Amino acid sequence: MSKRKLRMGMVGGGKDAFIGAIHRIAANMDGLIELVCGALSIHPDVAKESGKILFLPEDRTYLSYEEMIAAEAKLPADKRMDFVTIVTPNFAHFAPAMLALENGFNVVIEKPVTFTLDEAKQLKKKVEETGLMLLLTHTYSGYPMVKEARQLVKSGALGKVRKIYVEYHQGWLSKLSEREGNAQAAWRTDPKRSGKSGCMGDIGTHAAHLAEYISGLKITQMCASLNTVVEGRLLDDDGGILLRFEQNATGVLTASQIAAGEENALKIRVYGEHGGLEWAQQEPNTLTVRWSDKPAQTFRAGNNYSAWESTYATHNCRTPGGHPEGYLEAFGNLYRNFALSLSAKLNGEEPHKEWLDFPGIEDGIRGMAFIDNVVASSQSEQKWTDYVIH
Repeated sequence: MSKRKLRMGMVGGGKDAFIGAIHRIAANMDGLIELVCGALSIHPDVAKESGKILFLPEDRTYLSYEEMIAAEAKLPADKRMDFVTIVTPNFAHFAPAMLALENGFNVVIEKPVTFTLDEAKQLKKKVEETGLMLLLTHTYSGYPMVKEARQLVKSGALGKVRKIYVEYHQGWLSKLSEREGNAQAAWRTDPKRSGKSGCMGDIGTHAAHLAEYISGLKITQMCASLNTVVEGRLLDDDGGILLRFEQNATGVLTASQIAAGEENALKIRVYGEHGGLEWAQQEPNTLTVRWSDKPAQTFRAGNNYSAWESTYATHNCRTPGGHPEGYLEAFGNLYRNFALSLSAKLNGEEPHKEWLDFPGIEDGIRGMAFIDNVVASSQSEQKWTDYVIH
């Protein structure tokens, strides 16, 4: 097979949708992917108008994901989409993902991967049965300095990990915005569309994934407290968790969407026997490493530091040092690594190990289990509850 752009379809993400536009920018960033079709809205008029805005052919602007997957599956191999990106609200992730896999299409899916843990397990089984690829867009794992932090811990430079602090604080739900016409707030705070947890399901899962991704350790126990601060809200908008990890490491995770004045303050600190590291999403090009027996180091994202930083970091750097790279670039890194890996697979080639470093179905299962365990722990009378994947 000759090398070519990968063909992407999209479910959801029509005009005025926040995350759909982000996915399209990220997918387009490296010229490896082209959007060829979409079922962009459950509202026919919006779906058609969105298709026109994105210059999609009328016959490939579909009115439902069922129609799209069925029609694309009938097209010749050199025309049909290679994968589908699903950017619908949480409750509408599983069905299109499963149908896509059943029809031979690879999948990119916004987190959380599904509405329930059971659905996530079904997806895992189908991915394994089909041998297809699935990317879960845990965006923050795409940052170069997050990858450098992971490799630094993995190298043993910090020694055995002892303590992890991770926090994700926002202020955008400080008011009852879901009753004031904010569409994003409306579905994210609705148990029928978002799931059993609000804040912890939305951003706490990002914090937990980051802690496990950088440390290489899985959560084993927790003591959680979820709060619903804004009167009239149906789901938690704030919470804190004491954590126990593998190898006797401990940690603290806090997440809040009522921290008035905060924007997107995700921050993590990991401490080992010999030193600790710190990274913050609002200053993403910087990784600070502090040592117990020598001066602190500041690592900076940039292609001119290849002698000092891991290939996982430098592979995901896009500009010379000092030129800011942020959320869109991190998102783009996930799509690029997925696209490079999928293209290699389609061409019968072995992907580079750096390309394969993107979140998948296992991360999705850990995320859904995290939500279940946090809610169960918060409702339990026990101080500590075991972290289980039923």
